[in-house]
Amino acid sequence: MAPAMREAEVAPLGHEGILRRQSARESAARTYARALPIVPVRARGLTIEGADGSRYLDCLSGAGTLALGHNHPVVLEAIRKVLDSGAPLHVLDLATPVKDAFTTELFRTLPSGFADHARVQFCGPAGTDAVEAALKLARAATGRTGVVAFSGAYHGMTAGALKASGGASDVRVARLPYPQDYRCPFGVGGDRGAELAARWTESLLDDPKSGVPTPAGMIVEPVQGEGGVIPARDDWMRRMRDITSARSIPLIVDEVQTGVGRTGTFWAVEHSGITPDVMVLSKAIGGSLPLAVVVYRDDLDVWEPGAHAGTFRGNQLAMAAGAATLAYVRENRLAERAARLGARMLAQLRGLAADFPCVGDVRGRGLMIGVELVDPVEPPESAAEAAGGTGGGPRPAAPDLAVAVQRECLRRGLIVELGGCHSSVVRLLPPLTITDEQANAVLDRLSDAVASVVATPTGLRVREVERGRRARPGESVRRAERTERIGRPEHGDIAGHRRATPPPRQRHS
Repeated sequence: MAPAMREAEVAPLGHEGILRRQSARESAARTYARALPIVPVRARGLTIEGADGSRYLDCLSGAGTLALGHNHPVVLEAIRKVLDSGAPLHVLDLATPVKDAFTTELFRTLPSGFADHARVQFCGPAGTDAVEAALKLARAATGRTGVVAFSGAYHGMTAGALKASGGASDVRVARLPYPQDYRCPFGVGGDRGAELAARWTESLLDDPKSGVPTPAGMIVEPVQGEGGVIPARDDWMRRMRDITSARSIPLIVDEVQTGVGRTGTFWAVEHSGITPDVMVLSKAIGGSLPLAVVVYRDDLDVWEPGAHAGTFRGNQLAMAAGAATLAYVRENRLAERAARLGARMLAQLRGLAADFPCVGDVRGRGLMIGVELVDPVEPPESAAEAAGGTGGGPRPAAPDLAVAVQRECLRRGLIVELGGCHSSVVRLLPPLTITDEQANAVLDRLSDAVASVVATPTGLRVREVERGRRARPGESVRRAERTERIGRPEHGDIAGHRRATPPPRQRHS
């Protein structure tokens, strides 16, 4: 290779080679790498830079792990402090000052009344390990074996966690309806749908002929993430608490993705005001490093020594990074900011539904946001239509359209995730540190991506994006000018980063 070849010309070659080697060497189970053919080499806050020089706004955030974004200074400082101290990095479950500081900060953030009577078990490195521990704990404490979970749930990829998830094929867990407004299992939505779901739960648990004996525990997500960003109604969560308390069933709340300020309160259960029996925590509590714990009522602590363990349950770097993250979120009131900014982003995104019939629903809580894409041509689903849902019910999900929107987002320098039972929900999980200007850029790029994939026969116009474009009907000139200034990929200064180069057109498996 000629010495004079510029670095900018060399980098894309390395980028392509890395992607080819990944395709040839890694298993067919890889997921994100298929939809996001990028090679990250540097990152800070909301932004990622690829090996080919492309830059992106990251609204995946490690599937919600990066509460403070990439390489936040307080996280890096906490990690460096441990490394420079000479402290051991691997200690199993021995007590250390780092662990003590993490546990103290964690208990400081727990819902009111919970920390005073709580115990914590450090598990393996992932949320699914903590779910397994929680199920094992409930079975040991109650002497029962069954578990009740909810349709659409996702609790992890190990055997027990998968059985409690919505996609389980070998069902050994009783499945209950999870209420939602857009695709209500009873076709009514709202308060009535939540009430019917609660009554179904009571009937299933109390009917001796239901085939569901009293379970060891009930596990629920306050907001279903992988299920399509579906927030549980607060009154329904309170009903689940009442139902389980009355029947001595431990209530396990999975806060793996919803915790640490993500939904607008430090823990998502705080929206409903309930106190669970068990909380499953991971992702953001490790400050970007692997860490998972179960926190539970002390009267459930019936385990014998060694009843649950894990070689990497003493990750000192993760505990240091986690303590720094928890403290930063708490001290800077980032949960409250997530609530305010998330409400504004949801309101703006709901404007997409008026502009584009392919946007069926926009929902979320705090900075956990989902946009469900539907087929704008097909008629509403017959079941919902027969149930008398508003507007004839939701239209069929459009997973192909969602994939196209994700691809167009990437071309515009925006990384998003897909979710929902049909993978038709575009998900936004930006870090809690996202600025207002960055949030505007995210919304504009997503809006432009939706416009770019809208089919011409539907009668929907793709927006003009050339310089000096006109404002669309209903859009203020000020917003049009702002989009021109910051929302388009040609803009060169989003948090100090330049635009993303469109990814290569050839497909990478």
